[in-house]
Amino acid sequence: MGILAWIILGGGAGWVASMVMGTNARMGAIANIVVGVIGSVIGGWVFSFFGGYGVTGFNLYSFGVALVGACVLLGVAKAVMR
Repeated sequence: MGILAWIILGGGAGWVASMVMGTNARMGAIANIVVGVIGSVIGGWVFSFFGGYGVTGFNLYSFGVALVGACVLLGVAKAVMR
């Protein structure tokens, strides 16, 4: 996947994850993209570790993997900030 696709996928996943985790009001667009891209990496690693596939391209499965990773990242960040 190219860098633009990572940014688009990460931005969408980060935005949805921030709404799911209740942090959307505190985050801006750049933070959503960063959380989504890092979440994609985390989600891909976790899914690969458990025998699944990581982010495989610009598709719905990859969006789900990125979303799970972004939610995990936001959950850890919320726990550390408290």
